[in-house]
Amino acid sequence: MLAAAARAPASPSALAGSPVDRALEYLAAIVEQETTALRSRAAIDLADFNNRKNQGLLELNRALRALDPATAGPAIAVRLADLRAKLDANRALLKTHLEAVREVASVVAEAIRDSESDGTYSASIRSGGAS
Repeated sequence: MLAAAARAPASPSALAGSPVDRALEYLAAIVEQETTALRSRAAIDLADFNNRKNQGLLELNRALRALDPATAGPAIAVRLADLRAKLDANRALLKTHLEAVREVASVVAEAIRDSESDGTYSASIRSGGAS
């Protein structure tokens, strides 16, 4: 009977406080902070968030490697699915942010090209008809 109980899937309370739980909490918090900052259009340090997310993923990988598959259960799957949903929302906002940055960079690059050009190689504008 003890052996069967030891192999039972982990309950949410069994996951609480474990290295996997702490790593998932850390990652979820970072992703939520970045998502909130992106939604508020606040100036943020994306490199710092990237470093923190990488550190969190490293910790999660280490914790998952040390996890006994016999004790892993639906609680971990639920937490991972929740993290996945947060990451999907974060990815969508980052994609929008990146597209906006590309658009602004394109406009600035075009303005610089136009300001540096003397018109020698640009198409001439004629008024009236052909000559």
